[in-house]
Amino acid sequence: MEIKDSLCNQLLIAMPGMSDPNFNSTVTLICEHNTEGALGIVINRPLDMQLGGLFEQLAIAEPDVSLAGHPVLNGGPVATERGFVLHNPGPEFESSVSVSPDVQLTLSRDVIDAMAEGSGPEKSLVALGYAGWESGQLEAEMLANAWLTVPAESDVIFDVPFADRWRVAANIIGIDISQISPDAGHA
Repeated sequence: MEIKDSLCNQLLIAMPGMSDPNFNSTVTLICEHNTEGALGIVINRPLDMQLGGLFEQLAIAEPDVSLAGHPVLNGGPVATERGFVLHNPGPEFESSVSVSPDVQLTLSRDVIDAMAEGSGPEKSLVALGYAGWESGQLEAEMLANAWLTVPAESDVIFDVPFADRWRVAANIIGIDISQISPDAGHA
């Protein structure tokens, strides 16, 4: 069930005082947010794994070598053995959710197979794991100043270098995040 002020298609930017090491200096795309909770994919934490290694683990014969060097991301601390693919619209896949007109989230293996064959989406980001919040948890974290939210932009998701995404995402609304104190407070 949708909620009135859904954060779907928003980027959650971890505030400098974020104490949870899973989210320190992260940018997370919220893909679903409803009365049951929220699901997001961290988009700026590359793992020590590349798509070539993932293709190998999945026993994909003769994958597209142009993708082999692309990093796999740590999408969050939940279900780290599951793959999630953020991509631009294009071919239809079994289990896709539209996050926005520019971004889809696919949970089925067929998108990885299509990518390996060279017929996958034009832009994509592969992550292992996701960030999840129970009902009301994300809202409480927002009230505690743990996160800054900005409207998602597909270039931040797919094109900005990983190391720059935290700063660039905050800059969407004119904030220099490096100038924010890690000590949160309320006036």
